[in-house]
Parts: sequence; C-alpha cells; structure tokens
Amino acid sequence: MPTITVDLDDRSYPIYIETGILKNTGFLFSEIRGQHVVILSNVTVAPLYLEGLTQQLEAHKKNVDHIIIEDGESFKTLDSFEFVLSKLLEIPAARDTVIVALGGGVIGDLCGFVAACYLRGIDFIQIPTTLLSQVDSSVGGKTAVNHPLGKNMIGAFYQPQAVYIDTHSLTTLPEREYAAGMAEVIKYGIIYDAEFFTWLNENKQGIKEKKEALLATMISRCCQIKADIVNQDEKEHGVRALLNLGHTFGHAIEAEQGYGNWLHGEAVGAGMVLAAKLSKMRGDISLTQLQDIVSLIEFFDLPVDGPATMTAETYIQHMKRDKKVLSGTMRFILPIGIGSAVVVSDVSTQELTVLLD
Repeated sequence: MPTITVDLDDRSYPIYIETGILKNTGFLFSEIRGQHVVILSNVTVAPLYLEGLTQQLEAHKKNVDHIIIEDGESFKTLDSFEFVLSKLLEIPAARDTVIVALGGGVIGDLCGFVAACYLRGIDFIQIPTTLLSQVDSSVGGKTAVNHPLGKNMIGAFYQPQAVYIDTHSLTTLPEREYAAGMAEVIKYGIIYDAEFFTWLNENKQGIKEKKEALLATMISRCCQIKADIVNQDEKEHGVRALLNLGHTFGHAIEAEQGYGNWLHGEAVGAGMVLAAKLSKMRGDISLTQLQDIVSLIEFFDLPVDGPATMTAETYIQHMKRDKKVLSGTMRFILPIGIGSAVVVSDVSTQELTVLLD
C-alpha cells in the first residue's frame, strides 16, 4: 500500500492510498487506540459506505456510533459544529473516543474542528471520499467552518491520526464533484511541479475517464506535494500560503454566490485563471503559459470566468476579509511561470479593477 508521511514530530501521521480500502478496515486498527468509534458522515456518503465500515469495525470489537448531517457546503457552519458536539455529549464520547470523518471536504473540515474542540482534543481519522478532499483538504490539519462573512474563518490547525484514501470511491462521485477536485490537482502543478503539470496535460483524457492507475499516481503526487509543504510550514507562516493559489478570488465568489451554489473547486478554477491573468498583466508569466493554464482548467469542465454579476468592487469587498489579509493589506498568490508561485502584497486597487471589471 503506497504510504506518504506527514512529518510533524509527535504529530506525524501516515497517508495510505489504495483501491478498496473501505472494504477492509483492518488498516484502521493500529490507528484506533480506544474501543469507541464515532463515524461522522452525510446523507449522501453514508448509504454507500457506512454500513460496511460499521460491520467490520464491530466485528473487531469496536463500539460504533454514527452522526449523520446533511450534504453540502451550506452545512459547513457553526450550527452543524454545535449539532455534532451535542451528539458527542449525548452519546457520550470520552477522551479515548476516535471520530472518523467519512465523506468529502465539508465532513473532513467539520470533523477535524470538532475533534480539536471536544474535551480539548480527541483523535480523529480522515477517510476522504471525494477527489478534492483526497488531494487537498484531508491532508495538513486545516479544520474550519464557514461564516456568512468569510469562508473557513473559524477553525483550528489540528492534525489527524491517519488519512486513508480509497481511489475506488471516485467511481461513485458525480462528474461535477470530480471536475471540482481537478482544480486542486492542477494547482499543485502550477505552484510547485512543472513536470507534474506536463504529466497532467499528457494524461488528461485518461484522468478524465478515471483510469485507476492514473488516479493512484495523480493522487499520490498531490499528497506528496502537500505533505512536503506542510512539513516545512504547518501553520501557514510561509510556503504553505502558496497552496491558496486561486483561493482569494475563489472564496470571494463562494461568499458572494452563497456557499454550495458554486462548488469550491469551481470557484478555485476560476480564481486560478484570474490569478494567472493578473500575473500576465504584471509580466510574470507569458501569454503561452497563461493559455496553457486556462486550457487545462477548461479541459476538465471547470469555469474559467467568474460570475458575470460580480464587479471589482464586490470582489474587493470580500477579499478584504480574506484570512490571508495582514495588517489590512490583501495578499495574492500569483504564478511566476509553471511550477512556481509567490505571495505578493502590492496589488493595487487599480490593477484589480482593470482585471475584474
């Protein structure tokens, strides 16, 4: 089984990647130190995997409880956070309880934040079932919920005990969700690995068709890049900020349109194009490089333009509340060629107006 390690001293943990992992929970036992497991899932994923996972855990003498919430970004809220905490208190969960996130990015982010806060911290395990969560949100310990005034503004850095990625779960993923995950995949090539960007271009048709061998290679590379970056900068004081390419624009789109109306990956796709266009305006990438970025994003059926109804003023209003703002100054992640990016804080309102209007 391919294994990647997020190396954070006493908070280090493995990422396991394999097809069929959800059919064999033996892999979990070394990570579950107590006898009580609470599985957090949603109404879409639970019917697919919850029963089988529960039966196998119970067969190995684990006491299993479930908490099920509604599906979608609109439920990544403080209300859901309170609901899950209340359920844990009712069960009741103890310090040796392990909470398992079975689902996509919303479930993983919510579960991690709950785990960080319940009894001041209990163990949790990530079992991501969407492409976006497998390549990005399940790794690195960023946990949060959304607020109407900003995405992921309330949360904590809290690392899981392990991440288990079953590539077979992507066969049940709706095409729109799969495409949204590809935005985060493409991001890694733009900011960190030009060879990976080239590989994505060369294999894009097979990836779109979800060929198993390509998916395993692709997901492994993304997780390795994420692990490398998190190993260097766990709490985003430096290089980890590069992982937010496209997110400053993307979060503005999500906040303005309403969480869930644009999927996160769709907003990031459009946001990466805007970041690349801004970089081209500033002379940091060539027209050919911009076209290559737009072409790959477009190939995976992602939007390359923001909502027609959003003005520069609307974007800027939301971006001023972005969590990357420091001392009142907006910061942007911009590509400088393919395979490298920088954080800049000298983007003027005039530049943004030219770009966005």
